[in-house]
Amino acid sequence: MTRKVGYLGPQGTYCEEIALSLYSDTSAALEPFAGIDAAIRAVASGEVAESIVPVENSLEGSVNITLDTMAHDVNLYITKEVVLPVRHNLLAKKDSQELVAIVSHPQALAQCRKTLAKLYPQAKLKPVESTAEAARIVASGDGFYAAVGSEKAGHIYGLTVLAANIQDNRANSTRFIGLERQPAASLKGKCKTSIVCQIHGEKPGSLCNILQEFAKREVNLTRIESRPARTGLGMYIFFFDIEGSIKEDNIAAAVRAVQAKSLWYKNLGSYPVYHL
Repeated sequence: MTRKVGYLGPQGTYCEEIALSLYSDTSAALEPFAGIDAAIRAVASGEVAESIVPVENSLEGSVNITLDTMAHDVNLYITKEVVLPVRHNLLAKKDSQELVAIVSHPQALAQCRKTLAKLYPQAKLKPVESTAEAARIVASGDGFYAAVGSEKAGHIYGLTVLAANIQDNRANSTRFIGLERQPAASLKGKCKTSIVCQIHGEKPGSLCNILQEFAKREVNLTRIESRPARTGLGMYIFFFDIEGSIKEDNIAAAVRAVQAKSLWYKNLGSYPVYHL
């Protein structure tokens, strides 16, 4: 049976680039979705076996819709992480006029904010669902719009590169994750473990007490992120990314201790990390 893999579409997104890289030697069928939340929910419903979505950028931080959907709306596991150096391009029609607006995913626009302000200070920045959707919009438009996206997206939609490598920092990279209904089957090489929990935020030292469970077992945290708990103003949940696998005794013990101290807890899985 052909494995179905979803990704943030349409064709030409960085998510598709990751999916093609991961499944180039298999018969997986790739299926684009119009939004990140739709791609994630498709895994939960069984429409696809896995979806590839962005979770964090080195310049602009976390992709909140990914975190919120994982925490509140579905019960899925992260089964892989792929880090991709992102090189943005300004794409337009060959006969483009003076640009009125530049469209792209909000994260992509933010990653190029300073450069775009220098190149086209008069152009408005308009967010859309993905970089490839931005390219599609520009290709079907009247020549007054440009898109921020990949060189591949430009080729797919017949656009010209007005400016290359327009990200504000050459170290620009994005973390993408694969989400599935079951935990990762193999944990070879470099791994991470992710959990999310809600703690007694009204009690002084609550977060410190949680962090001490990691520190005293010499467990290294690679990321801490807070998001609204959706249970009241001032209530938060915390995402923890841990270096290593839950199969390691000290990590397993730290996670058990955190779970015992939490009002609410979810294990997002242990998974391998790849760099492209």
